[in-house]
Amino acid sequence: MKFLIHLVTESEVGQHVQESACLERKEHRLEEVGLALREAKKLLEAIQQRMVERQVEEYLETQCSCPHCGKTRGQKGSHTLTFQTLFGNLKLRSPRWNHCECQPHHVKTFSPLLGLLNERVSAERLYLETKWASLISFELAADLLKDTLPIAETVNATGIRNHLHRVAERAEAALGDERVSFIEGCPGQWAALPRPEPPLTVGIDGCYVRQWEDKKAHFEVIVGKSLSEDRPSRCFGFVQTYDEKPKRRLFELLKGQGMQMNQRVMFFSDGGADIREVQQYLNPEAEHYLDWFHVTMRLTVMGQYAKGLDTTQENRQEILKSLESVKHYLWHGNVARARDRIEDIHCFLDNEEVTGENSRKLRKALGEFDTYVVVNEALIPNYGERWRNEESIATGFVESAVNQIVSKRFSKKQQMQWTKKSAHLVLQMRTQVLDERLEDTFRDWYPDFRTKPPENEIKQAA
Repeated sequence: MKFLIHLVTESEVGQHVQESACLERKEHRLEEVGLALREAKKLLEAIQQRMVERQVEEYLETQCSCPHCGKTRGQKGSHTLTFQTLFGNLKLRSPRWNHCECQPHHVKTFSPLLGLLNERVSAERLYLETKWASLISFELAADLLKDTLPIAETVNATGIRNHLHRVAERAEAALGDERVSFIEGCPGQWAALPRPEPPLTVGIDGCYVRQWEDKKAHFEVIVGKSLSEDRPSRCFGFVQTYDEKPKRRLFELLKGQGMQMNQRVMFFSDGGADIREVQQYLNPEAEHYLDWFHVTMRLTVMGQYAKGLDTTQENRQEILKSLESVKHYLWHGNVARARDRIEDIHCFLDNEEVTGENSRKLRKALGEFDTYVVVNEALIPNYGERWRNEESIATGFVESAVNQIVSKRFSKKQQMQWTKKSAHLVLQMRTQVLDERLEDTFRDWYPDFRTKPPENEIKQAA
């Protein structure tokens, strides 16, 4: 049994028929039923080549005459142009024509095909490469595309990485300028705005990724998530020492969630200086809080040091009791009393002459925690009161966001190494994929990109 597959092109000048493939089946076995992947890839590649060639021919026919005087343009020569698609790298003949003399031009010749193929990679290929490379490694993304699509064997991790960088840099260029403050208008104007939507809750945290240039060094990655009661959540991330527009990035994300100047926005963070700077002056109704999770995490570490002190059981219990008092006072927003208890622990360690490795660690941790509390005093609310009023006091969702955005792709457990630029650009695309915004980004650049419903993309032949 033979199957002949023809490509029929219908245009204003009539029909053009080309044989695309011939499939033969001799045996009646399960593995011979239907198309094999290898056959499907070759068939798609052949159809793509012929389809694009016909589109190029028709486009060139519309460009061969001067639009001003109608005179046919003379041909200077031609060259071969490579157009990368999901179904193969196509070799196309690109003519070079003389400009018509009826109008002045800076150059004598031009390549008309560049008006159609102003980019050498198709939008569909850029989209899929960007999507998969943001979810899995560049190498795995290349293997996946080669296994399932008739992409040329030349596709590799480096090419996919470069394409992702190109897409991310284009998205970055679309961001507006960075500003110190994004608060606009005055209280009178804010009062005239429509009734605000429910509050936005924004959690921000930092983590570290191993650096490529210095294998033993790390750089900080800031990630976060914004939750809304009636809109989809949004996540973001950036390399703190590379990004030049962190505040603009966060502002645009919140604006995309419908943020108004009269809307309440609650920021929760670990209290880091860089993070505090990013979330400032974005909204006049913003509230800034120190995440209770990070407070208790530090106290838990100090409790472990106290349990390992080389001293009497009575002394250990006294220190643990004082640490509980610190936690109690901070829970109720009483920073002054909490700092008094920290000082009491310092004095107790000195008076009882507690020594040893855990003692040294505990003293250092107490000093750092005291500084941490002082620096973030303005961000410490009455957690107990907020808890009783069923208001947020911590952002557990941010920890899951860190794992989702950073750990799974940047493979912290495998100690993958990154340049700051590559990590930052991958973060931009990964957050768009996780938020299901990448298609919208491509649609902004290519208006007809995936605009038709699937059932209308292919019409049945009569």
